[in-house]
Amino acid sequence: MNQFPGFAYRQGKLFVEDVDLSTLALEFGTPAYIYSKSALMTRWVELCGAFSALDFFPCYAVKANSNIAILQILAQWGAGFDIVSLGELERVLAAGGDASKIMFSGVAKREDEIRKAIHCQIGCINVESEYELTRICEIAQDMQTPVNVSLRINPDVNPKTHPYISTGLKESKFGIASQRALSLYDSIKNHPWVKPVGVDCHIGSQITETAPYIDAAKHVFAFVEKLEQLGIQLKHIDLGGGFGIQYEQEQPPEFAAYADKIAPLFANKSYQLIVEPGRSIVANAGMLLARVEYIKDTDVNEFVLVDAAMNDLIRPALYKAWHTLLPVNEDKQRIEKIYDVVGPVCESGDFFAKQRNMRELQSGDLIAIMSAGAYAMTMASNYNSRQRPCELLVEGEEVHLIRRRDALDELWQNEILLPS
Repeated sequence: MNQFPGFAYRQGKLFVEDVDLSTLALEFGTPAYIYSKSALMTRWVELCGAFSALDFFPCYAVKANSNIAILQILAQWGAGFDIVSLGELERVLAAGGDASKIMFSGVAKREDEIRKAIHCQIGCINVESEYELTRICEIAQDMQTPVNVSLRINPDVNPKTHPYISTGLKESKFGIASQRALSLYDSIKNHPWVKPVGVDCHIGSQITETAPYIDAAKHVFAFVEKLEQLGIQLKHIDLGGGFGIQYEQEQPPEFAAYADKIAPLFANKSYQLIVEPGRSIVANAGMLLARVEYIKDTDVNEFVLVDAAMNDLIRPALYKAWHTLLPVNEDKQRIEKIYDVVGPVCESGDFFAKQRNMRELQSGDLIAIMSAGAYAMTMASNYNSRQRPCELLVEGEEVHLIRRRDALDELWQNEILLPS
């Protein structure tokens, strides 16, 4: 599998589809997020094809990349959406998404968020606690409006990923213990407004082997059998997302590997399968383009100082995450050197790579920070009063500006001076 579909060298220059990245830097400046539409489509088609033998409904995890142009494309392809906030709900609707295809997850939904979700008649609210369920029941009763719910059960499965993105362990803030969930389903099976239509499970993110995912699926099916014994017949089983990608040396399974092991569980069953992929769809379809400002030698390290920073892409600082760094102009005549690639923010954690072996870099060179289509721009900030990057979507030779760079006066537009 090509790790970075949509990106390739042509005569020593790195292209996104049919566009030279150097030309994008000249026209739009740096840093800039750049996405390949063909890479996005490739992953979506692979996902849908892998599960085509099942009654399958994919809901894209909006938190991975929430640009409304990306959401618009996915909505046009028939995607549903997994959301975790009122803002994400409004984004999906603004992008033309179908409210009936929205799953609302998250552990601390406010009353106004629940009211909006019920008012819009979204597909389902994934309930994370008995207290949330009580609130939903009260609001639905007050609004005299039906709402579909699915309880998120906690299977206590270790996904063997970074602890910050493990969500299915019993000590996690997410989900409800299975035994408690049984009684909660029983309590609402005859509720006049709240309809239990599914069960939900999500064990974590960046899962790079099938075993934890299948263990969780088996746990969910055992739970569903107990619900059937209580006379509760659900419509869907939501196994969440978390499919991993290759950042460095990982060898994540293809979508088909998951599908092949999940399909037997659905044999002779009438349940619809819902999954909520995000990273696996968009991460390797995007990159962050940065320019080298200076090369700085010290007695200990040689630093490459670039114009992008941790406020643009926080994953290395937050998770010590690996991102492949590629020179936009490949000069194989240059010697190899070892660099720390860092940004201008006033934090020692402001880095993209440490002790990275790369061909020699010079001031003015462009670097492509790869695998930056997911959990990148969505986690960006204006720390140090820095302008967030623009976002570009490339389709063949066509370039779409899908988010302009912050203007300087926008950095304080919501702030108010004191009376003089």
